[in-house]
Amino acid sequence: MTPQSYLDPRSGRTWPLDTPRWCGDDQAPLLLTLRQGLTRAEIETGTRSIWRYAAALPWMPKAPISMGEGCTPLVERVLPGGTALLKCEWFMPTGSFKDRGASVMLSLLRDQGVTSVLEDSSGNGGAAVSAYAAAGGMAATIFVPASTSPAKTVQSRAAGAAIELIPGSRQDCADAALAKSAEIFYASHNWQPFFLEGTKTLAYELWEDLGFKVPDNVIVPCGAGSNVLGCWLGFSELLRAGQIAKLPKIWAAQPANCGPIARAALGLPAVEAQPTIAEGTAIAQPIRLPECLTALRESHGGAVLLEEAEIAEAALALARTGLYVEPTCAQAAAAFSKLRAEGRIAERETTVVVLTGTGLKATPRFAEMLGVAI
Repeated sequence: MTPQSYLDPRSGRTWPLDTPRWCGDDQAPLLLTLRQGLTRAEIETGTRSIWRYAAALPWMPKAPISMGEGCTPLVERVLPGGTALLKCEWFMPTGSFKDRGASVMLSLLRDQGVTSVLEDSSGNGGAAVSAYAAAGGMAATIFVPASTSPAKTVQSRAAGAAIELIPGSRQDCADAALAKSAEIFYASHNWQPFFLEGTKTLAYELWEDLGFKVPDNVIVPCGAGSNVLGCWLGFSELLRAGQIAKLPKIWAAQPANCGPIARAALGLPAVEAQPTIAEGTAIAQPIRLPECLTALRESHGGAVLLEEAEIAEAALALARTGLYVEPTCAQAAAAFSKLRAEGRIAERETTVVVLTGTGLKATPRFAEMLGVAI
């Protein structure tokens, strides 16, 4: 295959990878041009992190910024509706799957001479970028809405990131980051395509976890869609490499209160976003919505919308099996039960439910659900 480039998938325009960028010249979201996946023989089996799959990445940086991210447990559990394999992605240095993307994105940017980065996120994305920037000797500035609870920024502050409180809504915060990107490189987990190169390692890892086979279904919590796209990219590369015979069905789980990707996939009209306990997926205007819909369609998967009570019930049910995860990702388990009840996935099929973040980050939410004052 030809060397990879940045790609605007909507216009087909490309740019060389050796010049750092986070968007097209007209501020279009970018992917990378197609790549063939690695083979079993190319896995660095002596490396216990996502960097065991380095041969599938655009290039190998001189010194990856790694803290052992990836290689997370795959645990079988009986859930309402049947048995599933739960991918425990919160077994990461900062407690969420976003460490996969932060490790790859910041490693490659640092290799290109970027020393200071900007991110806008009060949650897992900000924590991951802050920690990996610190580990890599880079400076990080994180924009968060001024209304954000101070507790949500403690992890980023502890890593040494500069926190700037932006008046107004979450969208106002994103707009301020876009304006600031003229001064500091915008290493956004939503915009920078190298982040997706990190999340695609989940597909490779599941393939290896299952004895170099793919599951029938992968259910992921979906906000901006980085795990939907990561799984699609990774499994598609394995398909092109002749390592698998078909794509697993990818299912996006979103809250009914804020589920624009799921609503579009289900052919439902858009509605105004409302608050949700699955706050990590509350992205009202996902920038890669067309690409996410392509991923769901090409994999023959789909989407599920979940009510607040269904998400809360799933979070507590998982906790009572010993798995303490954020309500945001518990909705993937709720989606499994719903898909089984509706007959959209079969009992005989192998289904992976991706659990993306630790419940330790959602202690106030659990306190509310349990009626405990803290």
